[in-house]
Amino acid sequence: MPSYAGADAPAAGQATGLLIIGASQSGVQLAGSLRALGFDEHITLLGDEDHRPYQRPALSKEWLQGKVGNESLIFRTNDYWVDHNVTLVKNERIEDIQRDADNPGAGVAIGRSGATYPYRRLALTVGASPRRLDVQGGTLPGVVYLRNADDALHLKELVPEATDVIVVGGGFIGLEAAASLHEMGKNVTVLEHGPKLIGRAVGDQTSEYFLKAHRERGLDVRLETQIDEILPDDNGNVKAVRLTDGEEISAQIVLIGIGVIPNTQLAETLGLEVDNGIVVDAHAIASDGTTIVAGDVANMPNPVPGSPADERIRLESVNNAIEHAKVAAYSLMGRSEEYAGIPWFWSNQGDIKLQIAGLSTGYDQTVVRHDTEHGKFSVLYYRDGQIIAADCANAPLDFMAVRQALSKSKNIDANGAADVSTMLKTLIA
Repeated sequence: MPSYAGADAPAAGQATGLLIIGASQSGVQLAGSLRALGFDEHITLLGDEDHRPYQRPALSKEWLQGKVGNESLIFRTNDYWVDHNVTLVKNERIEDIQRDADNPGAGVAIGRSGATYPYRRLALTVGASPRRLDVQGGTLPGVVYLRNADDALHLKELVPEATDVIVVGGGFIGLEAAASLHEMGKNVTVLEHGPKLIGRAVGDQTSEYFLKAHRERGLDVRLETQIDEILPDDNGNVKAVRLTDGEEISAQIVLIGIGVIPNTQLAETLGLEVDNGIVVDAHAIASDGTTIVAGDVANMPNPVPGSPADERIRLESVNNAIEHAKVAAYSLMGRSEEYAGIPWFWSNQGDIKLQIAGLSTGYDQTVVRHDTEHGKFSVLYYRDGQIIAADCANAPLDFMAVRQALSKSKNIDANGAADVSTMLKTLIA
């Protein structure tokens, strides 16, 4: 067991070596990576929820369905934090930060409890918050969001008494929850404002595949649909949703999943550059040259090798949270390791597992591999003849082959890939 000599928890009023605001996936990874790299100062990991840091992906799927318990979501035991000299602060929200005039990297964070948290270095891993639906009735009991554990607990309490559920939003979270709730015996309607499902993340062919697949499995999916009002029953709870065309759809639960907004309030307090997230360089350092920022909230240079130098992106994925936090840890150790890699994502929607490798932005050619006999579907994206990304539904071997090709800057022949019986790994060159 490492001793962390000289890293004892600071006395009251003394500064922690590093204050990490945000007990998220990236916050937890940052603390762990720093210890692995030999960082020997005290760390304070602060979160605004009254829970130990936990994994979020299962909230809309296995946890909601009761297939996994609470403890399986927890990242680390309490003993881990003690043994690694990390003070975990729960249920605290930082409302202000005052910089040290003599040392801009240091300062004092002030919590809503009135407690103060002096620090020598600061890291923001504050993630994002659900975008709110602004309609009449949008705050009625039975209208829920699904971003954190408290949201999931509230939804789980409502499910047993509900027969009809409306999910607003046809993105990853909405479709994951819709599929889970349908498997639990609920009558589920998905309302998507746009012309296709998962519109920001996948191409037209993948979107059409999921639309057909979810409808075949029993979901009522409505595209280009707008809500006029959420209607109450006699007790003030949700009764139905009225669409702009006048149709009313019965519901006891209305689950909103229309995207997220990066949490930039503290960055704005600090005077950091903000633009669809907190702007950072390739080393996860904010515009002040000292504050570390990692995860969903970070607007970073596109990490895909060969991307235009001025192209920026904000990624919302577990993989990004982990890998970006590792780069942030190097920066805190004084090592300039640039964040460069192939983004990848996944989404479990009922019996369909979607895996995405790379970023399809700017593609000019697609190859569709639809193996109906084995229930596999993939779309490969090319630009100027070079593979740049793939969407793979229940096709893990395709996903792994494309990831391998992208990570090694190799190609997969498009003509050969069109033959669904050909294994993609044999075409990597």
